[in-house]
Amino acid sequence: MKKEELLVAALKNGTVIDHIPSGLAFKIVDLLDLQHEQSSVTIGYNLESEKIGRKGIIKVADRFFSDEEISRLSVTAPNVVLNIIRDYEVVEKKTVVIPDELHGIVRCPNPKCISNNEPMASFFHVINKEERLLKCHYCEKELNV
Repeated sequence: MKKEELLVAALKNGTVIDHIPSGLAFKIVDLLDLQHEQSSVTIGYNLESEKIGRKGIIKVADRFFSDEEISRLSVTAPNVVLNIIRDYEVVEKKTVVIPDELHGIVRCPNPKCISNNEPMASFFHVINKEERLLKCHYCEKELNV
């Protein structure tokens, strides 16, 4: 696709979150707190995609996400693609995958878990990435996210 044919404005520098499953675009905006972003944020919703049928896309000018933000993103929307843009060119492209461990991102559903009763971050081991199955490090409670 030629740049002049883009459905949303080209980005000089920043990050494009692409291939977002259609219903998750606004959830990602909340998750990454993009509604309070100072630079421009462009949200495309329900766009045609050869890869997934319909998709969302979020372009954030002059913003590059931290590993912690990418880990949070991986729980909500694994397999989205992050495109890092510099001078209107994609300099890096990576598919978001859930990491082997999650720290302080997901809350343990066990009310008796120490992570819910002491001032400490939750800690989960990812048992199955495809099924998004997690196991609490402290109480061993399993959950799907």
